[in-house]
Amino acid sequence: MSTITTTAPSAQFSRDDWARLVLRLTLGILTLLHGIAKLQSGPGFVLGLVQQAGLPSFVAYGVYIGEVIAPALVIVGLFTRPAALIIVVNMLVAFSLVHLSQIFTLGKQGGWALELQGFFLFTAVTVALLGAGRFSLGGSAGRFN
Repeated sequence: MSTITTTAPSAQFSRDDWARLVLRLTLGILTLLHGIAKLQSGPGFVLGLVQQAGLPSFVAYGVYIGEVIAPALVIVGLFTRPAALIIVVNMLVAFSLVHLSQIFTLGKQGGWALELQGFFLFTAVTVALLGAGRFSLGGSAGRFN
């Protein structure tokens, strides 16, 4: 006769919350590093891309929201879902302004040429769907977490 073992609900929630924390920190820290680089180098590159696309110049400053403010919110777990959605929009804009020609190309090692950008995009979608979890400033019961 076989026995079925189950995980206690509290242990499962704890693993889920730890996994959400790791996912949030990974997305937030790695995206924030790109934002810090843009803060140090200034908006010139992004301004050029935005103007070349025929968009108003102020749109370029959205990169600071998508790569500095939103990742910081994701890291601490405050307004996590909206912040992750901002990162999604930021990545879609990056795809359209910078990487459109690379969407169906492979890199030198055979992987997708946009692996990093794809990682940011799909991890942000996942964080937006899962929420922050218990280990966050907003807590698991927070409306936007």
